[in-house]
Amino acid sequence: MRARDLEIYSAVMRVGNVSRAAELLRTSQPSVSRAIAALEHACGFDLFDRIRGRLLPTREGRLFYAEVERSFSGLEQLRQTARSIREVGGGTVRVASLSALGGSIAVKATALFLRLHLNARVSLQIHTSAVVRDLVSSGQVDIGLAADEISTAGIEHQSFATPRAICLVPVGHRLATRRKLAPKDLHDERFVALAPHDTARLALDQLLRDAGSVPKIVAETPFSSTIASLVAEGAGIGLVNPLSLLHPLPDTVRIVAFEPGVFFKALLLRPAGAESSRLVSAYVASLFKVRNSVSRPGTAENDSPQLR
Repeated sequence: MRARDLEIYSAVMRVGNVSRAAELLRTSQPSVSRAIAALEHACGFDLFDRIRGRLLPTREGRLFYAEVERSFSGLEQLRQTARSIREVGGGTVRVASLSALGGSIAVKATALFLRLHLNARVSLQIHTSAVVRDLVSSGQVDIGLAADEISTAGIEHQSFATPRAICLVPVGHRLATRRKLAPKDLHDERFVALAPHDTARLALDQLLRDAGSVPKIVAETPFSSTIASLVAEGAGIGLVNPLSLLHPLPDTVRIVAFEPGVFFKALLLRPAGAESSRLVSAYVASLFKVRNSVSRPGTAENDSPQLR
């Protein structure tokens, strides 16, 4: 990408045609045409549409010209802008999250990140942890948040959060006034459970077996937010991930501590060998900042925001 080609391109954009640009720069029309062609080759996209002998700027051409006019940013900035226009999502941080964090922490982190980086964009997808893992592994997203039940082979990963489960009880239930509940208290109680493969559900099932406690499971769902809604409707008692409940619970629900502790474990994932990016690093920092600001009963100690 040569400075002379940029000068010629800028002249064509300003005056509107090749002949007048050639006159202004005291060069030939073929030289102007060659310069435009060389610049398009360097950028990797068309700067103009050729219609009946006229040059009409393309959308990409207008975007690039706006940066050329800010020439104080220098040639290196122009090269970066060309790459951003050519590579879809060049200025986008791509994130995939499990549902438990996707509607709470990831949303708040995205809003914080966008407030701090006005020219950035975020693609936020909500999937099961298994799908999140596959998207990270294939490089289709830059950051993933998933439960620890997934395989971490071939991807970079670190602990993101280990919140302690809280028990939700419908107001008016005989256990709603208790300060804490134990596995034996759930025996024969209507219970809204997590999906059978969930690691927190497996830990709870073991505690229940050890206590000889058998709840009446009336519903199963992989989503803590769904459990909270069902408890609010009086369907039964439920154990949920507190980080999925950043909005106030309805008045029909009471939070009760549960002993011994059952913990949810979320991982922060990155593609193996992913290049360092200031935008991605800034988004990760926003995730940890939001996580650290959450103060709910049972949230575990914070982890360091450094990938290992």
